[in-house]
Amino acid sequence: MNKKITIAIDGFSSTGKSTLAKQVASKLGYAYVDTGAMYRAITLFAMKKGYIGAGFFDKESLIAVLAEVKLQFKFNEDLGYGEMFLNDENVEQQIRKIAVSGFVSKVAEISEVRSKLVEQQQQMGKDKGIVMDGRDIGTVVFPDAELKIFMTATAATRAQRRYQELLAKGDLVTHEAVLKNVEERDYIDTHRENSPLKIAPNATTIDNSNLTKEAQFDLVMQLVTNVLVVV
Repeated sequence: MNKKITIAIDGFSSTGKSTLAKQVASKLGYAYVDTGAMYRAITLFAMKKGYIGAGFFDKESLIAVLAEVKLQFKFNEDLGYGEMFLNDENVEQQIRKIAVSGFVSKVAEISEVRSKLVEQQQQMGKDKGIVMDGRDIGTVVFPDAELKIFMTATAATRAQRRYQELLAKGDLVTHEAVLKNVEERDYIDTHRENSPLKIAPNATTIDNSNLTKEAQFDLVMQLVTNVLVVV
């Protein structure tokens, strides 16, 4: 496949967007960008600085120091994808904690944060040959992407998946807390004023509540093949 396209994968939290995007990028030999990791890294930065916590969020202080935030993906050959570095520190594991999950949608609401990251994301994908997943890839970052996918699943299904992932990592969480986090993130993501989560025009919606990862991958690769035939 010599032609290169941009593949935008949007959707709700815990729908397996990143897993799918990594699979597709690996199969095609494309670059992969997890935009959620970028928002999580800025959230972790805000937490460490004391700008956000239970019941408070000093947005202005975070906005004032955004220029200090340096984000990089550094490829890990053993893992087969890029890990997130925040100001030269590998934070890949830290940003996946449920504590970060609890605040990331609030940080992602800030227009200055989104503007900073969208600009970086567009630069990353300027030469195509990229698979990018997030909340606004097909609507804002790459509205002209040749293939747009929107992933969804029931909140209960997504919470159970996330709960099992966190338990496997050794995190002490309850199913109730994970479900609440999923539902809260859904609400914030779909109701924020700046770049709310929504289905992009011409996007293919995939409800993977009852799909295996293998069936989902095969479905998406067929979509890729169909697009590559006509571009």
